[in-house]
Amino acid sequence: MIKATNKNIEYIETVEEAELYDEILKLKKEKNAVILAHFYQEPVIQKIADFVGDSLALSQKAANTEAEIIVFAGVHFMAETAKIINPTKKVIIPDLEAGCSLAESCPPDAFKIFKDQHPDHTVITYINCSAEIKALSDIVCTSSNAEKIVNSIPKETPIIFAPDKNLGKYLIDKTGRDLLLWDGVCIVHEAFSIDKIIALHNKNPEAKFIAHPESNPEILKIASYIGSTSGMINHVKESSDTEFIVATEAGILYRMQQEVPNKTLIPAPAKEDNTCACSECAFMKMNTLKKLYLCLKNESPEIDVPKEIREKAIIPIQRMLELSK
Repeated sequence: MIKATNKNIEYIETVEEAELYDEILKLKKEKNAVILAHFYQEPVIQKIADFVGDSLALSQKAANTEAEIIVFAGVHFMAETAKIINPTKKVIIPDLEAGCSLAESCPPDAFKIFKDQHPDHTVITYINCSAEIKALSDIVCTSSNAEKIVNSIPKETPIIFAPDKNLGKYLIDKTGRDLLLWDGVCIVHEAFSIDKIIALHNKNPEAKFIAHPESNPEILKIASYIGSTSGMINHVKESSDTEFIVATEAGILYRMQQEVPNKTLIPAPAKEDNTCACSECAFMKMNTLKKLYLCLKNESPEIDVPKEIREKAIIPIQRMLELSK
């Protein structure tokens, strides 16, 4: 029988995990640390986090925390963003190798050449990018506020949008703006199969299909709702419908099911057969409870952003946060 001082812990499978959970709680208190986790993290990490959210909400929490240490259970660019926003805090991440396919699709040297070829364009970058890319930007956005950010730019001003071309195409449709797109994608959201989704919907005709805007345009065309991770959760909560097929990283289903325990949530199928028949981010899943414990115990790996990069990158991030109030 597994025992832990914190009652009703879900997704604890071993005695070791129960002990790690308790140790993390103790260390967090002793070190005045806050644990921020993305919706795509494993359920047990979401359970122990002080705050779980999407990229915008996590950025806002990182900006306002009074904790001395920020433990970022997410991927590298998210922890970088926290360090840029709150440079006096120690920012640590459970696994330094937890990267992002979308961020990696936009190398800084290549993007600078692209930007220099269009000097009259305002550069809007999706937050899923490196600190170096943010430093080359005029304003940052998330999927929650991207439409608002694009609409904040005068209509006569041409715009470069990077790195996600699918989100960019979605924004072109939503805003009517002629955005110049960088050719980047998220492999998780590229993985959904429209044929399998249609077949799944035929088996579940009452289910509404909802999708993240990083998905392919052909996927978005058949969605009844398109939104950020937090937007999808809120939509499912507020909707009178009771069944949903959900096209984003499968980790969102844990929080979503907590919010709507009486509704049926079905992960959208991926093109390739895999163990969960859904689309998962291997980078997000690199963070484990044990790595979270070791990270907090040793206060490493620590995220550092060079001063020159940080001072440039904070400007577009602050512009986004100001527009998102």
